[in-house]
Amino acid sequence: MPRTLRLVLGDQLSDNLSALRDLAPGDRVLMVEVMAEATYVRHHKQKLVLVFAAMRRFADRLSERGVDVRYVRLDDPDNTQDIPGEVLRALENGGLDRIVATQPGEHRLTRAFESLVLQAPVPLEVRPDDRFICPRPVFEAWARDRRELRMEFFYRDMRRRTGLLMDGDKPVGGRWNYDAENRKRLPRTVRPPDRLRIAPGPVVQDVIRLVEARFSDHFGDTAMFGWATSHAEAQSLLAHFIADILPDFGDWQDSMKGGEPFLWHARISAALNIGLLDPLDICRRAEAEYRAGRAPLNAVEGFVRQILGWREFVRGVYDLKGEDYVRSNALEADRTLPGAFWSGDTEMACVRDVVGVTQRHAYAHHIQRLMVTGNLALLLGVHPDEINAWYMMAYIDAFEWVEAPNTHGMAIYADGGIVGSKPYAASGAYINRMSDYCAGCVYDVARKRGEGACPFNVLYWDFLIRNQRRLEGNPRMALPYRAVAAMAADHDSIRAEGEALRMRLGAAPRT
Repeated sequence: MPRTLRLVLGDQLSDNLSALRDLAPGDRVLMVEVMAEATYVRHHKQKLVLVFAAMRRFADRLSERGVDVRYVRLDDPDNTQDIPGEVLRALENGGLDRIVATQPGEHRLTRAFESLVLQAPVPLEVRPDDRFICPRPVFEAWARDRRELRMEFFYRDMRRRTGLLMDGDKPVGGRWNYDAENRKRLPRTVRPPDRLRIAPGPVVQDVIRLVEARFSDHFGDTAMFGWATSHAEAQSLLAHFIADILPDFGDWQDSMKGGEPFLWHARISAALNIGLLDPLDICRRAEAEYRAGRAPLNAVEGFVRQILGWREFVRGVYDLKGEDYVRSNALEADRTLPGAFWSGDTEMACVRDVVGVTQRHAYAHHIQRLMVTGNLALLLGVHPDEINAWYMMAYIDAFEWVEAPNTHGMAIYADGGIVGSKPYAASGAYINRMSDYCAGCVYDVARKRGEGACPFNVLYWDFLIRNQRRLEGNPRMALPYRAVAAMAADHDSIRAEGEALRMRLGAAPRT
């Protein structure tokens, strides 16, 4: 009987992984910790802890079932420190007749697999990654011949395909989308819920020591690590969210509050993205709460939309558009990323809080990412390469297939409208409406320009004026450009003030 080397990557920690599906006696599973994966961007320390610890625990899980696992640790003196090198080393002694792997999620690893085909002495079979709800061919068929790719229409098709939140061929409640009911500002009298924290066990503690020793110069802290690194822990986080948090998620999912990193968000994206949870199962469990009357429709629909709609959509876009996607720069942004994105050293209270939360937890929720750090990078004109790299480094759930469309497309509009129909540019008024940041800020959010004014205000108008040629034809930008036209006499002074502010904040032209 032929013997197979089965490669499992760090974000493929699923029992139902296609590469493991026909595992037979005599087969060997290969899992490797390598510097190439730890440093292709300088990942947040907690992300390194998450992936390495979860890999070790998944390998132990397989070994306990009697599977032959070859696990190569980062500090193994013979480690070649890249995936192809470790596959070739695992084949050196012969006895293995083929390699089976699951399609990687990122383009750079697809290239590595292509290189491996040329070097390996045995055939490589790459199987589809069918852990997503929408298979790649289905997304390609949906996208074919469409002038625009819009998540809302994809999401409706996925609802029909899966039957989630459907009554026959109609959406439950008569509406597809309850987004308008998910935008409430959090009152001061409403206290965010207590959250389950996973205490680091021995495996996690060992990896923390490794990361602090080997990656001491990477961004972030490890002291507050509390993420799931096993299937059982991921299920505990999910159960806690479904039972205790989901009912109020809909009302407050877009709110921001200083010093509160999680609010009503699920904290399961990291576990989901490395394979410890199944997306369709998550959606069905949330739907069951609505059907049982334990959670309102606006909460359940909003949560399901994030997974069934948005997560599946951005994965489809990433695959469809290929490696050239992240090379686009539709707004010709050309500025450096300010140092405050790393240090949090800024008088802007919202930016200081979000960067601080990110440093301590490797996490910020979607509105903080989009409307604080993303919005600031957009208004400053930060070059896509710099802000894309920051998001990849900063967040525990960041893998390029999910992060690139969210950052490159949604946050900074560098793709020119493939993911989002308009730039998500906003002045300080939005942040004031959705948070308590402005009350404790040295800047005056009500002041539009001049000394002491909120930087988001003048940067917003400077952004619109600077990009007028590119954006004024967009129907969704008609209202702000009517306001721009009304202030024509002030354009030069706004541009001058905006440029001075960009330089003062550290967004200098790239050399």
